[in-house]
Amino acid sequence: MTQTLSIAALFDTIVAIFAKAGLSPDQAAAVARTVTAGERDACKSHGIYRIEGCLRTVKAGKVNPLAEPTVTVDGAIVRVDAQGGFAPLAFERGAPVLAETARRHGLAAMAIGDCVHFSALWPEIEQLTAQGLAALAMCPSYSSVAPAGGIQALLGTNPLAFGWPRPGNPYVFDFATSVVARGEVELHRRAGKPIPEGWAIDAEGAATTDPTAALAGALLPFGGHKGSAISTMIELLAAAMIGENDSVTARKVLGDMTLSPTHGELVLAFDPRRFTADPFTAAEALLEAIAGQGARLPSQRRFAARAAAETEGITLTPDETARLERFLSLGLDAV
Repeated sequence: MTQTLSIAALFDTIVAIFAKAGLSPDQAAAVARTVTAGERDACKSHGIYRIEGCLRTVKAGKVNPLAEPTVTVDGAIVRVDAQGGFAPLAFERGAPVLAETARRHGLAAMAIGDCVHFSALWPEIEQLTAQGLAALAMCPSYSSVAPAGGIQALLGTNPLAFGWPRPGNPYVFDFATSVVARGEVELHRRAGKPIPEGWAIDAEGAATTDPTAALAGALLPFGGHKGSAISTMIELLAAAMIGENDSVTARKVLGDMTLSPTHGELVLAFDPRRFTADPFTAAEALLEAIAGQGARLPSQRRFAARAAAETEGITLTPDETARLERFLSLGLDAV
């Protein structure tokens, strides 16, 4: 049977799972906030589906479950050393400093290093838009995407997220620079469903709709050469420029793509009021004009799912409930 939990109850369950796995209270809570946000907003590929990979990463010794991130400031650059821990806590420790620095200078950058990343970027972006800031975040992944015209995995899925503050819900987008996130292919594999044409190639470089063959081969960049160029930009800015692993190196260090990759993240924050006296009137006119044509602004589906979860709770399938119970009972022995 399905089970419906409140957002708070699901969060508490996930915290307990990570605590049993040996994470410090702060690490467990930060990771749980991110995973819960995925379920709350009906983003299944970034919800409790991610718990198993996190646990595998802990069990493999590829993440420091007790890490205490450190934050330093150099002018308009905020540096966060995640100390080998999961990215959410590193972001939470650095975000207030980034916001303060952006308000002081008009703009600021935060480079997170030595972090294990498993999650979507929009939960981070929304922490900054809530403070009246515009923000841009990006990170590499592990090499699982072929460049446009190529036949082998080289780039990561390399997500890019942007947020703009506005009354009510912010304008936010967050997307992989591959046609689809790798997690979506894995969900198709688990469900025994073929993937759509144009998502991936197999190990020989031939187009495939078989999710197993796709996972053994490479995903494709969205928009052909355009997505490939944006993904390459992310490798340059969020890996080479900040001195962290690119997607090829992350995969070598990882050794197993069922684990979460170790790399860095770059976050840019802007205080719109420092650039012009009234940036928001023109912004609202644009966004309202888009919506006025019947177009859906990014994240509207997420926000609708969030509102429903806040009043109706989060419904889990029997399989999801069983997995949570197994993780909670067995800890790292469950993986």
